[in-house]
Amino acid sequence: MTVPADKPHLSREHMLALLKQMIRIRRFEEKCAELYTREKIRGFLHLYDGEEAVAVGVIPVLDQRDHIVATYREHGHALVRGVPMTAVMAEMYGKQEGCSRGRGGSMHLFDAATNFHGGNAIVGGGLPLAVGLALAEHMRGGDAVTACFFGEGAVAEGEFHESMNLAALWQLPVLFVCENNLYAMGTALALSESETDIERKAACYRIASEAVDGMDVVAIEAAARRAVHAVRESRKPYFLECRTYRLRAHSMFDAQLYRDKAEVEAWRHKEPIIRFQTWLESNHIIHADDVSRIQAEVDAEITEAVAFAEAGTWEPVGELTRFTYAESAPPPAR
Repeated sequence: MTVPADKPHLSREHMLALLKQMIRIRRFEEKCAELYTREKIRGFLHLYDGEEAVAVGVIPVLDQRDHIVATYREHGHALVRGVPMTAVMAEMYGKQEGCSRGRGGSMHLFDAATNFHGGNAIVGGGLPLAVGLALAEHMRGGDAVTACFFGEGAVAEGEFHESMNLAALWQLPVLFVCENNLYAMGTALALSESETDIERKAACYRIASEAVDGMDVVAIEAAARRAVHAVRESRKPYFLECRTYRLRAHSMFDAQLYRDKAEVEAWRHKEPIIRFQTWLESNHIIHADDVSRIQAEVDAEITEAVAFAEAGTWEPVGELTRFTYAESAPPPAR
């Protein structure tokens, strides 16, 4: 656990908030995994176990006017951004009270009210969307930042290079956040990239960049503050590589035959929640009753979210063709 000198606001309340958000994501997803085995949640389910520090460290640094584009592993991002847990859980159930009216499910959470522009089932698919949002902001003369989260697997896609190039050429206010968990689905990074130091790729496009320990929420927040400030002041892109690790399989269908169990266990000792909580306790900043209180609050929120989703309604079959095309007002009468 490190505490960078440039990290402000290290109050007890702030550190408790960081810890709670990580626990909130972890326990929400543990419930989702349980519900998936009971077939309450269907389709694909990609969990964020071990990577919680990235969303919790970056997203609160952004302003409400800023935009966020995520991946199919975006439950944590949505929750930290302020999308109600009830709406997220209802979406997981496929109910029309969900944040995407039940039409998106786990991989396509969306919430216009919080400028959360959704997850994306396509690897690298969010990158050009983020560049488009930043281009629109640039053309309007606004000062909002677009934060784009993606995994290191997206670096092998053409959209990554096209998006980086255009963001640099057009000087667009994009914060690229690479969540490098070392495995692109089932392919180890060293087997797919000749240059495994991902943040160095930004130099090819003359984009400022840095790498940070993705298991250290305080270090990530400090790096995010530097990055967001740089983008907002310069109106130029910035690249942040967060070196992390997912403790669960790629998805609920993944047998994980591509990595050794001992490797996963070794990373469990570095995981962000235990690491941060242990540091807080050893420095007498928090106590056991603080953690118990946080867990009770989170569990109550999850119970409410599940009840909301269970009580939700299915979209009528007659409305399934809605939103296929943009709805418009009828032509004026002559």
